[in-house]
Amino acid sequence: MATNPSLKATGREWASLAVLTLPVLLISMDMTVLYFALPFLSADLEPSSTQLLWIMDIYSFLLAGLLITMGTLGDRIGRRKLLMLGAAAFGAASAAAAMANSAEMLILARALLGIGGATLMPSTLSLIRNMFRDDHQRRTAISVWTAALAGGAALGPLLGGALLENFWWGSAFLVNVPVMVLLLILGPVMLPEFRDPNPGKFDLMSTGLSLAAVLPVIYGMKKIAEDGVAVIPLATIGVGLLVGIVFVLRQRKLTHPLLDVSLFRNRAFSTSVGTNVLAMFAMVGFGLFTSQYLQLVYGLRPWTAGLWTLPAAGATMVSATLAAVLVQSIRPAYVISAGLLLAAAGFGVMAQVQADSELALVITGATMMAAGVGVVLTLAADLIIAAAPPERAGSASGLSETCAEFGGALGIAILGSIGAAVYRQSMDTDMPSGIPGAASEVAHETLGGAVQVAGQLPEDLAELLLTSSREAFTEGMQLASYTAAAVMFVAAVLAGLMLRHLRISPSAGDPHAAAPNSKDNDAQLYTR
Repeated sequence: MATNPSLKATGREWASLAVLTLPVLLISMDMTVLYFALPFLSADLEPSSTQLLWIMDIYSFLLAGLLITMGTLGDRIGRRKLLMLGAAAFGAASAAAAMANSAEMLILARALLGIGGATLMPSTLSLIRNMFRDDHQRRTAISVWTAALAGGAALGPLLGGALLENFWWGSAFLVNVPVMVLLLILGPVMLPEFRDPNPGKFDLMSTGLSLAAVLPVIYGMKKIAEDGVAVIPLATIGVGLLVGIVFVLRQRKLTHPLLDVSLFRNRAFSTSVGTNVLAMFAMVGFGLFTSQYLQLVYGLRPWTAGLWTLPAAGATMVSATLAAVLVQSIRPAYVISAGLLLAAAGFGVMAQVQADSELALVITGATMMAAGVGVVLTLAADLIIAAAPPERAGSASGLSETCAEFGGALGIAILGSIGAAVYRQSMDTDMPSGIPGAASEVAHETLGGAVQVAGQLPEDLAELLLTSSREAFTEGMQLASYTAAAVMFVAAVLAGLMLRHLRISPSAGDPHAAAPNSKDNDAQLYTR
C-alpha cells in the first residue's frame, strides 16, 4: 500500500500524545477518588444530605452540560489554548477543593472542576484528530487515549486509598495540582495549535439551550437511580428532551451552529455515537454492582478491591491497542461487533455469579466486559472524529463525550433501578425477624444499609441479615447482567448491519485511494 510520508506523524507528535494523556488520566481518576474521600470529608465538613448530593453530582452535571459548548469553543479560539485555560482552571479548583472549610465552598470548587473538566476531554481528542492525519496512526493514538482512560479509572481507587490512609481528605484533590502544572509547562512547548479559520458568530442562545437540555436529563436519570421511578424525575427528563428538540431545530437554521447536526446524516457517525452510548450504558451502569460486590459481598477492603480491578483495566488497554491493529485487515463493523459480543459474554458470566462464588468468576466476567468495551470505545471514537471536518473536530469530540455521559447516566438509572427493585422485592420475603423497625427499613433499601445495620445487631441475627441481603443483591446483579448482555447483543447486531459497508481505505496519500462515499457521507478515511 502506498503512503504519503507528509501525513505520517513524527516523534514530536507521539511525544505530544504523552502530554495529552495527562488530563485524560486525571479526569478518569477524579471520578473514582471522590467516593473514597466522602466519609472523611463528611466527618470534617458535616454537610447536610442535600449538600452531600451536590458535592457528588455538581461536577458531572456541569461536565456533561458544557462538553458540546467547550468542544465548539476550542474549534474557535484554538484547542491548545482551551486546554491550557482548562488546565489552569482545573488546577486552581482542585486546590480550592482541597482547602475547603465548608460544604458550600467545596460545592463551588466542584462546580469549577466540572467547568474545567469540560474543556479537557474534547480538547485532547480533537487535537489527536489534527495531529495524526494518517488513519492507522490516528487509531493507534486513540487506542492510547482509551488506555489512559482505563488506566486512570484503575489508578483512582488505589491512589485514593493510599492517600486517605496517610493524609487528610484534601489530598485526594490536591494530587491534581502538580499534574496540571506539568501540563501547563509542557503544553505550550509540545502541543500544536489548531482552530477553525472561519468560525463564524458564536451563538450564546445555543449554549444556554444545550445546558437546559442536558442538565435536566442527567439530573432526572440520577434521581431515578437514587430514588426509583417517580413523576418529578420523569417530568424533568421530559423538559430536557423538549428543550433538546428546540436546540436541534435552532442548529439546523444557523449558518454557524454550535453543533453540526447534519453529521447525524452520516451513517458511520450516527451508528458510532449510538454504539458508544450503549457501551457506556452497560459498562458504567454495571460498574456500581462490581464495586459493591467486591466490598460488601466478598468483604474486600476498598484498596484491595481496587487491586482486583486491575485485570479489567489491563484488558481494556490491551484490547484498545489490538483493535487499532485488527481493523487494518478486518472491517470495522466486524471488529466492533466482536467487541460487543465479548462484552455480552462477560455480562453472561457475571449473571452466573452467586453470593458465595469464587472471586475468579467475578474477575473473569469483569475482564471480558472491559476487553470488549475497550475495542468499541477506540473504534467508535475514531469513526466519530474521522466523520467530522478537521475544523469541527472539537464539536464532534464534545458530542461524543456528551453521549458517553448520557449513556453512563442512563445505565446507572436503568440497571441500578433493576438491581434495587429485585433487592427490595427479595428482602420483602427474606428479611430476618427480630430486627427493629427503623433498622429493618434501612436494611430493606440497600445492601450498604444492611451491612451498616448488621454491625449493630447480635452476631447470629447479623449473620442472617448479611446472608439474605447479599443473596438479594446478587439476584439483582444477575438480572442487571442479563439486561446488559441483551443490550450488548442488540448493539453488536446493529453495528454489524449499519457499518458493514465500511472498510479501511488506502492511505489518504495513495493516488489510488477511494474517496469517501458521497451518497452515504461516510467517515473520512473510510470507504466501501
